[in-house]
Amino acid sequence: MADPFFFGYGSLVNRTTHVYEDAHRAKASGWRRTWRHTALHPAPFLTAIPCEKTEIDGLIAHVPGGDWAALDARETGYDRLPATHQVTHPVERIIDVAIYSVPEKLEIPELRHPILLSYLDVVIQGYLREFGEAGALRFFETTDGWDARIKDDRDTPEYPRHRVLSPQETDFVDAQLRALGVAPIEK
Repeated sequence: MADPFFFGYGSLVNRTTHVYEDAHRAKASGWRRTWRHTALHPAPFLTAIPCEKTEIDGLIAHVPGGDWAALDARETGYDRLPATHQVTHPVERIIDVAIYSVPEKLEIPELRHPILLSYLDVVIQGYLREFGEAGALRFFETTDGWDARIKDDRDTPEYPRHRVLSPQETDFVDAQLRALGVAPIEK
């Protein structure tokens, strides 16, 4: 029987935000990230959407005992979809991999709430630690929805799993947002 794993492509790449120990770097082909706003959350959050031409970096992690309840609760609003044949990874045993994706029907396209900088910081900190600057740059390149504003909530983080970034990590995030022309950064 195959062991259950999930593919994380956002905050789950930051190992300090979860307790899944059997985690490994991986790539998912046929997926791309985008920022999506729904009525379920006050701010946009990342989702994976099918895209034949894109491959995204992330982590796969084992779901101990196949108990998806805690992860499904963390990923409220997402559908858990099979992705085993789209994910390359170093695990040598037989595994089944799922990826979380927000159904498009939940999106509220007319409302463009700002992305929380505290959330983006957590994600980029994970990518910098796992994949270095090149991997963090790939994150920005393989993510859509940068037309949303960014809410600078670093001083009073609204994202529940926020982390403190080093000055170098903060400078990297800020430089990439400037390079994308994402402005204004609101307080």
